[in-house]
Parts: sequence; C-alpha cells; structure tokens
Amino acid sequence: MERPVRVRFAPSPTGPLHIGGVRTALYNYLFARQHKGTMILRIEDTDSQRFVPGAEEYILESLKWCGIQIDEGVGVGGPHAPYRQSERREIYLKYALQLVEAGWAYYAFDTAEELEALRHEAEARGEAFAYNYAVREKLATSLALPAEEVRARIDRGDQWVIRFKMPENRLVEMDDLIRGHVEVNTSTLDDKVLYKSADALPTYHLANIVDDHLMEVSHVIRGEEWLPSLPLHYLLYEAFGWKESQPAFAHLPLLLKPTGGGKLSKRDGDKMGFPVFPLFWKSPKTGETARGYREDGYFPEAFINMLALLGWNPGTEQEIFSMQELIDNFSLERVSKSGARFQPDKARWFNAQYMHHKTNAELAAVYQPILREHGIEVSDERAGEAAGIMKERAQLITDLWDLTSFFFVAPDSYEEKQTRKYWKGDNPRILREVREVLASIDDFSKEHTEEVVHAWIEEKGYGMGQVMNSLRLALVGAGKGPGMYDVTAFIGKDECLRRIDRILEVLPAAE
Repeated sequence: MERPVRVRFAPSPTGPLHIGGVRTALYNYLFARQHKGTMILRIEDTDSQRFVPGAEEYILESLKWCGIQIDEGVGVGGPHAPYRQSERREIYLKYALQLVEAGWAYYAFDTAEELEALRHEAEARGEAFAYNYAVREKLATSLALPAEEVRARIDRGDQWVIRFKMPENRLVEMDDLIRGHVEVNTSTLDDKVLYKSADALPTYHLANIVDDHLMEVSHVIRGEEWLPSLPLHYLLYEAFGWKESQPAFAHLPLLLKPTGGGKLSKRDGDKMGFPVFPLFWKSPKTGETARGYREDGYFPEAFINMLALLGWNPGTEQEIFSMQELIDNFSLERVSKSGARFQPDKARWFNAQYMHHKTNAELAAVYQPILREHGIEVSDERAGEAAGIMKERAQLITDLWDLTSFFFVAPDSYEEKQTRKYWKGDNPRILREVREVLASIDDFSKEHTEEVVHAWIEEKGYGMGQVMNSLRLALVGAGKGPGMYDVTAFIGKDECLRRIDRILEVLPAAE
C-alpha cells in the first residue's frame, strides 16, 4: 500500500515570514493537495534567543491571506499535538539519550570559552577548527572521560551538550527529488550539537528529525539552505532505526535578488522599492517596519501565482494560474535546481492581469476600505463601478484612489499644464455653452449625452478636442481619466453643472 502524503511547513517565529518561506509553504501545499495528502504547520521555536513576539501570529495570518490552508498543526490541532516544538521539549531528551546509549552520540562538556580558544589556536596554525573525529576523544567528552566523571559532572549541574558522533571516512549516499543523487564523505563533516542542557532544548537537527518521524511526514520540501545538513539527517534516520519510514527530500532553489547575485533580502526591497514579506510588519523589539504585499495593493491570488513561477516551470506558455490549476499542474520534477531571480516589474504585471479580470463586485470589496479612509461613503455598486471603469489602467489596488478620486471628489485645483493649454481663447465661452447643452438633457446616460453633445459640436463647427479638453479640466481637474461620458454619467447632471460653474468662477476668463 502506498504511503499517504504528509508534508509540513515548519517556520521559526524569529520575525516576519519572507516570501521565500511563503513559496516553501506553497510548494508543500500544492504537493499535498495534488496527492490528496495532509498539510501540517509546525512552529520550530526552540531558538529562544531569536524568538520574536507576534511572529507566530504573523505566520498564521500570512498563510491565511495567501489561501494556503492548514490541515493539521498550530491553529488547527490534530493527532500529533502539540505542534510547537517548545511544547514538545520533554520528548527530545529521550531520543538524544537513546543515541548516546546506542553509540551514535556523546556528551561534551566544553565551555564556550574553551571552544573559542581552540578556534584561535587553529587559526594561528592557518587551519579551521572542526569538532570532529580528529578531536572528540581529546576533549572533555564522554568518549574521553571516565564514565564516573561524566556522571559526576552531570549530577553536579555542569552544562553539557549532546553531539552526534559522525562516522569517520564513510560515504553517505542521498537522493533529492529536485537535485538527484548526492554523495558526501563523512570526514568532511563535523559533530553537530543535538541537545543543550543549558536551556533543555534540542537543536533543529534533532527536533526536526524526531518530529518528522512522529508526525509521519512522507516528504520534506524545504529550502536549499538545508542541503548541507542532509547527510546528518540521513544518518540520524539510520541511527534511530527509522530508515524504512524516512521521508523523501526535496530542496528548493533560492529566491535571488533582481540583479541575480545572492539571496533576496529586505535590504534589496528597501533599496529598490518593493516588499519581500507578504504582510506589513513592525518589529516589537526595534520598531523597525517592513512593507507587505497585502498593504502595497496586491491580490493574494496574484501574489501566489507570481511566487509559484519563481522556481517552477509548468512546461507551457501559460502564466496565469488559479490555485486549483497550480494544484493540478505542479510537480517537483519541474522545479529548477538553480536560483530564481525575483522581478518586481513582473510581480506588478501579474497583479495587473488579475485586476483587469475582476468583476465590479470583487473590486468593490477591496476598494471600499480605501474609500472609507478618504471619508467617502458610497454603495458597493458605486465603488465597484468607479473601479471597473479604470481597472485597465491600474496595476495595484492602491492605484485605484489616484485613478478614480475625481468620481467622488470635485477638483479643488486645476492642473497647471492643462490649464495653460486649454483655458485660453474661446474655450471658457464654449464651456458656458456646453453647460447649457448639458442642462437641457433629461436622459443623462453615457450614450445619450454623447449623442447630444457630439451633434451640437458638429452643428457649431467646434473642434472636438477643444470642447472635450475644457470639459475634462472642469470635471476632473487634470488631463487624466476615462472617456468623458463615463465621467458625466457617473457623477450625474447636477454635479457636472456644479463643477463647470466652479471652474468658470475660480479661473479668470481667458484673453
């Protein structure tokens, strides 16, 4: 019987969730959904020094905004609770001691100062210090000290760590679903710390292996930065006797700077004017803030679509994917080995495509909060209609106010360049005549108004641009906006006349 697919997203609450982390969560989610599997959220909060209040809540809210649904884990519960590693601390010591008992690990009593001295000595010889097979039996470890002394040190409360006893000169053969077959000689690896008595907490290496086993994880899909740890993790599964249930591994490529060199960072976003986090973040420790895609005006589905294609290629020309289409088409075989360069312009392009296909009702839902911020109270129908008229010119939700504010607020000033260009000669007089024409119209629909005004212009022999640009200046206050009759129909006859009266009153008649 085939093993059920169970994947996990296991972030650390050390700050806001980077979009690289969101992509890891997304790929896990797509893989799980495609295989009718389970998506687990586990919070790896064993690094008490780097824990940031509010970070866990930020992770949960980010995943919810992105539409990544958790089946089991923090915020949901499940058969393997608890799902925060800090609440599972009693579990890990048992497994660490099991490794010591089996000869796969040992106690080390070195202090931080002693280790620092060893590093300096190695540097003086032009070497790099490694805690490995060459030194572990010469230091204060349970491999070198008598058993009685080891027990005495532990009993009197000396601080200790448990280190993995990396085999000497052994080839570890590994398979990665993205990178293929990998081989590493253990003599190039050091003896990693698995457990620390100082805070009674495991390190990532021990905790994630134990939790993945106990939570029956079938596939570990994680970032490329964990690839160097893969030999240790393979050996830990062997050491525990869990080879048969070991998960398959897939290491995702990095998200790179727009320039291509190095991992995408907040600094890149700050410098080039784009967010690298899904939501706005304010650090409770420093007060430092970071922009978010949600607050910058992106639709979550556009953000997810963009992110899915950073590292995964569907093998076709298709670029716009719904979440269900991503689930149907995703495969780890088409995930790239090399880093994916982030393109801010492409992110905005994706959002524009979604913007252009939104219904007025969908646009009203995102535009109403912005209107209320500006003190505008209108029906959803009116909000959606205004946004719908201008959506083809918008890239971000936050563009909508600049593009449509004149629908709701009469201009209180007039663009200088447009005024110089169009408020001259006979134009003010002609605008007075246009006012009379508009005042005489009963059916103020877009089509009827256009028909009447155009017939009048033709009869008078006026230039179309001459009339329309003066009218636009009066109604919009600038040389922007949609077709003039979209504006007249939206604001209505009375408001049109008021705005024309105002410009005639405010601006001196042209000479």
